[in-house]
Amino acid sequence: MVTPKKSSTKAPAITKSKAAEKKKPPVSVKPAAKRPPAAAAPLTEFKLFAPAAQEVFLVGDFCNWQGDDCPMRRLKDGSWKKSLKLNQGRYEYRFVVDGHWWTDPENPQRQENPYGQDNSVLVIP
Repeated sequence: MVTPKKSSTKAPAITKSKAAEKKKPPVSVKPAAKRPPAAAAPLTEFKLFAPAAQEVFLVGDFCNWQGDDCPMRRLKDGSWKKSLKLNQGRYEYRFVVDGHWWTDPENPQRQENPYGQDNSVLVIP
């Protein structure tokens, strides 16, 4: 711990002009936005019929391909659903069903990925 030492000499008086020089206005820094905030984006619904599945995750470039970020919810009819707020743009995605990667069977738009399989493609105008 550092403690200040007492000095017998007085500190020099600061004139108003020097005090004004030392005071600086607060600086406000705002990060640059690449896309509009997601709160302004419409909801996009993803749905997959997989009645025998125990767990289903939605993965894609909108969640950096991390399934833990997008677990899907099972519905009574055996389908799975997930709604996300996505901004305009082109997105690639897949489903992970009980550990197996599936391309969306209801979406004919596809793009081959580096692993020789197809990703589903969604374009939001």
